[in-house]
Amino acid sequence: MKFSIQALYDWYRQGIRNPKTRLWFIAGTLLYLVSPLDFLPDIFPIVGQLDDVALLGLLATEVTTLILDSYRNRRPERSVDVQTPTADAVDVDAVPVDAVTMDR
Repeated sequence: MKFSIQALYDWYRQGIRNPKTRLWFIAGTLLYLVSPLDFLPDIFPIVGQLDDVALLGLLATEVTTLILDSYRNRRPERSVDVQTPTADAVDVDAVPVDAVTMDR
């Protein structure tokens, strides 16, 4: 079995976008971030925090995407009906410019 970062990323995205497993993925990610047991332990100066920052960024991106998609789906579509005149509309008979002659 070949390890792939892209496959892991796709699995995480599919899991967090599935409404049945979304809460488990978010809770698991937060638990991993506060847990002293890491893939790369935090005792290593920069490398130890690298997996935490990457996972936190991925979680923030996915949750933000979910919130924005939810907002877009709830917002009613605005349709402008051009056929219905409003009280502010003024009916004007337009005349082509080249048909207008000025006699002086």
